[in-house]
Amino acid sequence: MGGPSAEREVSLSTGRECAAALTGEGFEVVRLDAGRDLAARLQDERPDVVFNALHGRWGEDGCVQGMLEWLRIPYTHSGVLASALAMDKERTKAAYRAAGLPVVDSCLAAAAEVKQRHVMDPPYVVKPYNEGSSVGVYLVHAAANGPPQLAEDMPDTVMVEAYAPGRELTTTVMGDTALGVTDIITDGWYDYHAKYAAGGSRHEIPADIPAGIAAACEDYALRAHAALGCRGVSRTDFRWDEGRGLDGLILLETNTQPGMTPTSLTPEQAEHRGLSFGALCRWIVEDASCDR
Repeated sequence: MGGPSAEREVSLSTGRECAAALTGEGFEVVRLDAGRDLAARLQDERPDVVFNALHGRWGEDGCVQGMLEWLRIPYTHSGVLASALAMDKERTKAAYRAAGLPVVDSCLAAAAEVKQRHVMDPPYVVKPYNEGSSVGVYLVHAAANGPPQLAEDMPDTVMVEAYAPGRELTTTVMGDTALGVTDIITDGWYDYHAKYAAGGSRHEIPADIPAGIAAACEDYALRAHAALGCRGVSRTDFRWDEGRGLDGLILLETNTQPGMTPTSLTPEQAEHRGLSFGALCRWIVEDASCDR
């Protein structure tokens, strides 16, 4: 849990919740805040399983997965390749396209260039291509006077993608089962605050959408999980422009380490299917392995 990424605080919250739930399920749990001494600490602890509650770079991009493979310690969630693919948003889209899944146009561009000119016609979104949790996301409106003034801590290379209007939908995949569709309702942009602050957003499950759109979300999420080679649980996010029907449904990204905080979507979807938070965490641990 924890670690050095931009999503450290979310990871600490996920780690606390999952550790408490697993203790309640009868597991002996040791909490490790991931630092540069992580490999040595793991060798000292010699755990039966690592529950990977890290989010963002290092923990979600294949790095810690590679270390755990080297140490031959069974671990949860996706393996090295799937994690790396899903964290790199442009490569995620390439995998989606190869699987026949719908996405909007996008490109990678130098942050310096993005600050100087519109690299595509507005409206568009600018974000890091290898972070999650809506960290560092800029929405450039159609009537924008000029290009976005990105913060200095943005990476040198960013992703620019056409803005997809509509509702924010999401579906969790657990093994080979899709758990349903949640409609994420906010007053504005679904940003970091909306995701993690109490009252920042409202989650409607099951989403009040046509049966055909709900079925498509579940089908697309399962296909995305398979196309990326995910294991355990993943969560795929969508935008749906309801005025365009099925043509208005597009994939945004797949999260290989879905949040497990008090406001998180995956535990809500599992609970809707009759699976308690503790039972979900137990399933994730019992699914752990090497060679993922």
